[in-house]
Amino acid sequence: MLLGIGLDLCEIERIRRAIEKPRFLARVYTPAEQARILEASGPRRGEIAAGIFAAKEAVSKALGTGFDGFFADAIEILPDESGRPVCALSGGAKARADAICGAGRWRIWVSVTHESGMAAANAVLEGPG
Repeated sequence: MLLGIGLDLCEIERIRRAIEKPRFLARVYTPAEQARILEASGPRRGEIAAGIFAAKEAVSKALGTGFDGFFADAIEILPDESGRPVCALSGGAKARADAICGAGRWRIWVSVTHESGMAAANAVLEGPG
């Protein structure tokens, strides 16, 4: 059953500039996300960072709270072996999903796109009714 939906849009250039600051990078992204961002080069680096950022925002909205009770690094967005974005939660974000759906009884679907200097993402929280 669909229990939450979130959508976010952000400017790639704004995030590209933000990730030049190590403090922003460390506060917003998990170590695995940071590695993925930093291994990319050129415009792709900003696209990846902005796409992950938009996905984190979309997930926080699907959870119904925004970033209330947890920080952005409690949401991790990484590609699976086929490149599809997969969401993992920890800390307060996981506690929120567990409170809505029951411990471990949830799944979050994420989609990310980039176009004309913008990154967009949507997220759907799925769980038992």
